[in-house]
Amino acid sequence: MPITKRQITLVQDSFAKVEPIAEQAADIFYSTLFKYDPNLKPLFKSDIKAQGRKLMATLKVATSGLNDLDALVPVLHQLAERHVNYGVKAADFTPVGNALLHTLHTGLGDAFTDEVRQAWVDVFRLIATTMKGHSFP
Repeated sequence: MPITKRQITLVQDSFAKVEPIAEQAADIFYSTLFKYDPNLKPLFKSDIKAQGRKLMATLKVATSGLNDLDALVPVLHQLAERHVNYGVKAADFTPVGNALLHTLHTGLGDAFTDEVRQAWVDVFRLIATTMKGHSFP
């Protein structure tokens, strides 16, 4: 399922609007994720603030890399391998995606239009499919 140039632009532009509130966005993401699936909390053994910084850095790499998917795929495969080692399962992508959408909606407010939401859904689906197809049980 390909993503369009328009979707890439929407995702990159909306992420740029969230970056200034990265710490708050990460807090929203993790509190939402653990609300959606409390069973995921034990997977996060390190400081959640540090984990939030890693999350936002990873999102920055992923959104920036959308312009060159061939270069992004090996990065996603490495990310997948690390997450498998942490105990993440393929089914965990659903609450993660939902928490991400909630975070973006909260952080962007009215700028989180239906078109922006769909762009994020399609991009997250592409990323998740790439990662799950590589390493996940």
